[in-house]
Amino acid sequence: MSDKLIKLIISFFYVGDIPFAPGTFASLAAVFLYMIVQPVFLLYLAVLFGMTVLGLILCGEAERIYAQKDPSGVVIDEVAGMLLACFLLPPEPKVLVAAFLLFRFFDITKLYPIKNLEKCRAGLGIMMDDIMAGIYTNIIMHVAVHWLKIV
Repeated sequence: MSDKLIKLIISFFYVGDIPFAPGTFASLAAVFLYMIVQPVFLLYLAVLFGMTVLGLILCGEAERIYAQKDPSGVVIDEVAGMLLACFLLPPEPKVLVAAFLLFRFFDITKLYPIKNLEKCRAGLGIMMDDIMAGIYTNIIMHVAVHWLKIV
């Protein structure tokens, strides 16, 4: 696979090249992607699985292409994490806004054990912190939506 194609994928169609807050813009793009694919559950699962697998495979190569560890231009991890954060949530604006804000909080603060997951090698380290942030977000959002009825 060519470096140009890898960069296209890992930057989520060059969203990662936005000069400020590329992870935030990629997470926002993932919310819009969720709204598009969510109505067809199998399509949503395929996109979530595809983003995750592509990220795991290509993020190690991304470090070579960008010549640095966990480069900011790599945002496929945010896309996969945000899609996971929205798993089985109702596609209502207030729910998605809350999930977006919570995911960004976990992704930026890297609460335990998220920070430790970055220590994994290559693509696994890049992806796993965002996947864990997505899991944390999804659990909290399901509690908020279904049990506490606050969102």
